[in-house]
Amino acid sequence: MSTLQQNFCLFFIILLPPLVSGDCTCDADDGERDKHQALEYKLAAIASILIAGAIGVCIPILGKTIPALRPEKGVFFIIKAFAAGVILSTGFIHVLPDAFESLTSPCLGEKPWRTFPFAGFVAMTSAILTLMVDAFATSYYRSSGFNSGAQGGVEDAEKAGDMHVHAHAHATHAHGPASFVDDSTSLDLLRHRVVSQVLELGIVVHSVIIGISLGASQSPKIIRPLVAALTFHQFFEGMGLGGCISQAKFKVRTTSIMVLFFSLTTPIGIAIGTGISNVYNENSPTALIVEGILNAASAGILIYMALVDLLAVDFMNPRMQANLRLLIGANVSLLVGAGCMSLLAKWA
Repeated sequence: MSTLQQNFCLFFIILLPPLVSGDCTCDADDGERDKHQALEYKLAAIASILIAGAIGVCIPILGKTIPALRPEKGVFFIIKAFAAGVILSTGFIHVLPDAFESLTSPCLGEKPWRTFPFAGFVAMTSAILTLMVDAFATSYYRSSGFNSGAQGGVEDAEKAGDMHVHAHAHATHAHGPASFVDDSTSLDLLRHRVVSQVLELGIVVHSVIIGISLGASQSPKIIRPLVAALTFHQFFEGMGLGGCISQAKFKVRTTSIMVLFFSLTTPIGIAIGTGISNVYNENSPTALIVEGILNAASAGILIYMALVDLLAVDFMNPRMQANLRLLIGANVSLLVGAGCMSLLAKWA
């Protein structure tokens, strides 16, 4: 073989991987970049997403003033099932596939990212950790609250003495069921508070990533469809979170902080992405790894919360089990919510 043929073979071998990978590139996409028009779309995205998210999260909270939208009404179960379907679809259809795409990108090389399903592993670990936090937090507050109540009851009984045995027994008999109801109500309230806080954590994590990704893009062609998709996305997610906050019955200050935190997260992410757009490369190994891990962790939280703390609790509720029409309506609402958010995957 001549030297020319050897050089040609060597050149072909070097050039083969890029040819096989097709259009895949680890460089920033410079095609169709228009910073001025992109900035206009980003400003529109900040305004629309902020308004939509605020409206979505406030509807269930302010709905307590509307009799039909109160948590004890059947309409609330249907709305909450729709929102739970949106959150479940967000985890499975939007966030988790993005995590797999980031952590299996050719830009990361062959090992170890492309030889082990890190996205699924991180999502599974995140779901397990969410279960642990959920269980331990509920157990801690339950035991601390119940112990103090039990100790108070014992002390009262000892102070009563033998002089009031019959009266004390009568009072215990009369107020025992009420005390049990109060304890159950307190447990439900505590449960809703833990659920709402953990759910907001999962939503906020992926909202920041979405915002940074949109803000860092300089292509109006990419940003334009994302504005509409993310606006609906934040609205429906806000309804799910707002339903949990409404049932948690936080004080006005805490509720306001949670509403503002959810509403501002994605717009702040867009602002950060816009600020770093000149130096940010979404295809760099560091960006891919960080985004992939955070997306996977967020997906695990959202999937766990949707299935365990939202759907399972409501669908096994005795009131829904006893009302066939409400049960069917909630199932249809769940499918519609999951379907609508799945269709947005085409644009988001």
